[in-house]
This record gives sequence, structure tokens and C-alpha cells, in this order.
Amino acid sequence: MTRSNRHDHIRLTSHPVPGGKHHFPIHWGAETARQRGPVIGTVSRPNDRNVIGTHGGSYAVYRALAVSAGALDPIRRPDLTNTHPAAIIGPFAQWKDSRRIVSLDPWGHLVAETFASEIAEGLDVRPTIAVTKARLDLHEIQDALEDGRLSSDGEVLHENGAISVVKVAIDPVWYLPGIAERFGTSEMGLRRALFEQTAGMFPELVTRLDLQVFLPPVGGTTVYLFGDVEKLKDPRTLITCRVHDECNGSDVFGSDICTCRPYLIHGIEECARSAQAGGLGIIVYNRKEGRALGEVTKFLVYNARKRQEGGDAAATYFERTECVAGVQDARFQQLMPDVIHWLGLPRIDRFVSMSDMKYDALIEQGIEIAERVPIPEKLIPADARVEIEAKKAAGYYAAEPPRPQTLVQPVGRALDKS
Repeated sequence: MTRSNRHDHIRLTSHPVPGGKHHFPIHWGAETARQRGPVIGTVSRPNDRNVIGTHGGSYAVYRALAVSAGALDPIRRPDLTNTHPAAIIGPFAQWKDSRRIVSLDPWGHLVAETFASEIAEGLDVRPTIAVTKARLDLHEIQDALEDGRLSSDGEVLHENGAISVVKVAIDPVWYLPGIAERFGTSEMGLRRALFEQTAGMFPELVTRLDLQVFLPPVGGTTVYLFGDVEKLKDPRTLITCRVHDECNGSDVFGSDICTCRPYLIHGIEECARSAQAGGLGIIVYNRKEGRALGEVTKFLVYNARKRQEGGDAAATYFERTECVAGVQDARFQQLMPDVIHWLGLPRIDRFVSMSDMKYDALIEQGIEIAERVPIPEKLIPADARVEIEAKKAAGYYAAEPPRPQTLVQPVGRALDKS
């Protein structure tokens, strides 16, 4: 990077564009990507920006480090040649409804093709969704083959245990009026909370009311599709789905204090089985580590649970989290259904989850759920019994009646009255 690419003058972006008109206005919920307009969060040409924040979510900070170290040209634009989606997804009617999808850009994987001429002229439009193909290689699936629970078919599940999938990475794109409505607050109240709780990181939240789209610095979502994605368009397709919130300790390293990896693997197995039967399997993986409180908080809670008088107990499972974090669960699943709407699904036939919060959020958004699939008892680690019993007592779905517990009620969740 040359000295000419560095700027000693600091440009503030917290003031409205002169004249109040944007070069590229965004019309959320429009019929087509072109009518909606591109989402431009680049800093290379500030006058083109039409959103608050910048592309890359939390990784924008690493990009800044690369620029400061002289390893990255701050005005470089990505070459999107041959990056187009490896599978066709959409468009669906839900993409054109400004109230159904508010936390992602439904057209985010199609921008390179839609705005090719503008990109050729120098407009820095970047995809917020990428679609590729891959194979999953999990030892538990190999075990399922050996045990006869699954059999290879050469397309979905191969002889070596690998599973063919379509992978979709989604960065968050928040339409602030829709986010505020989803959480039952005012747009200004939402903007103020976001501004204050990030210590003023994004002044445009309160100074640029003309900008209604925000690219938040938070983790995104990965979707794994099992089977023929063309079947998303067929309402007769049987859908098996697990929505899974990140748990690095269990998902990756196999920690046995929770049911996260066992339930995730069970969901993958059910998805593969569904795809082999002619349906579709869907795993939605959200970056919400430690109930969206973070891994440091989660480990502190583990310590508090284990060291309390009487040891770890279901009756105080949620209370220990609130003692440390001030809230028992910050995931708030209101935004989670957006990805299901993005896939064009009005119904999930087999929902591989016991969470009442996820179930309620989907139902509230008009998504029908035919069957709820709990984790098999044999897959629950011994050290995770406290967690599963506490969740059942708090309203998680269970095939059998929950055991009576004296339990501190989680915020926003009613205790099971059955």
C-alpha cells in the first residue's frame, strides 16, 4: 500500500448527505433486488454508503488491523469473478415482505450478478450471503453407518460416511424499523439502546435517521442443506430441521456438560435420513455462544454452578446465569425465523429441537411445525442431566411429563402448566 492510499484527514460519517438524497436508496421489501437497491457498507467510497456499519460483521475489526499494518489497501474492492452461488435458492414470496425478513438481506447472494454494470463502473457492492457445496465428515455418522442406523446411497451419504451438503453463510443485515417492531419497541428506542450499549461505536444510529439498515458487528448464520435444494420450491417436500445455537465447547471439543453436540449430530443424522427419503434436511447454525452472552460468561457460570452449596442442580440452573450475567438468556429467538422465511418454508415437518423459545418464535411468524423431536435419552451425557432437567421443567418440549422442580423462572418464558 502506498502513502497516497493513506488519509491523514479523518472523515466523519455521522452527518446526513447534503440535500438528503442517497445515490442508492434502499427500499426494503421490494419486488426485486434491483428495485430494493444494493446494500453498500464499504468505506472505500464513503459517499456511496447507504447503511450504518460496514461489511464483515465482527471481522471488520480484523480488516482494520490489516489496513493499519499496511497489509491491505483500504480502497481495494473484491474481485467477485466465479464467486456466484453453487446452488440456486429463491426468490420466494417471503423475500418481498418487509415484515417477514428483517435481519438478513434476502438478495445478498445475488448482488454480483444483479449489479454487475454498477460494479464494473466502480461501485463497491459486496455479497452478504455465499452459497457453496461441500461434504461433512463426522465420525458419529461413520458409526451410524457401521451400526446400520444409516446406509449409504452414493448421493447424500457416501460409503466413507461423508455427507454431501449445500452450505450457506449469512452475514446479518438489520432493517431497523422491522427489528424494532419484532421486539415490540420504537425504532428510536432501539437506535438509542444500540448506540449507548456499544459505547457510541455507531453515532449514525442516532444522527442518521435517514439510514434504516444496519450491518451489526455480530456473528452470522450458517445453513446446511441436505438433499436437492430445488425441492425447496415444492410445498409437498417433507422438511426436517434443527436450529442450533453455537456451543464451541461441546460442538467442537466435545465437552460433556451440555447436550449441544449430541443434539447437533442427532439433527444431522435425521437430516441425512430425510434427504435420502426424498425430503430435505436443514441445519441452521447461529453464532450465539453461551446464550448470546459469550464464552467467558458461560465458563464463569459453569464455575458458579459447580461450586454452589449442594453442587450443580436443576433448580438453580437459570438463576446462576442471571447472577453472573444479569439475564438468563440473551438469544431472544425473535429474529431466528428469518432464515426459514428466506428458504421459502411455510412449514417444518420434523423440528429437531425441544426449545419452547424457538418453537414459539417460529409459530408466531406463521411457520407451521408438525412434529417436535426431542433428543434421545441415550445421547444425553451424564454431566448434562442437570441442564436437560432444568430446561424441561422450564417449558422445553418432552415426550414425557416433566419432573417437578423448584425452579427460578427464565425471563420471558412461562413455566409448564401441564
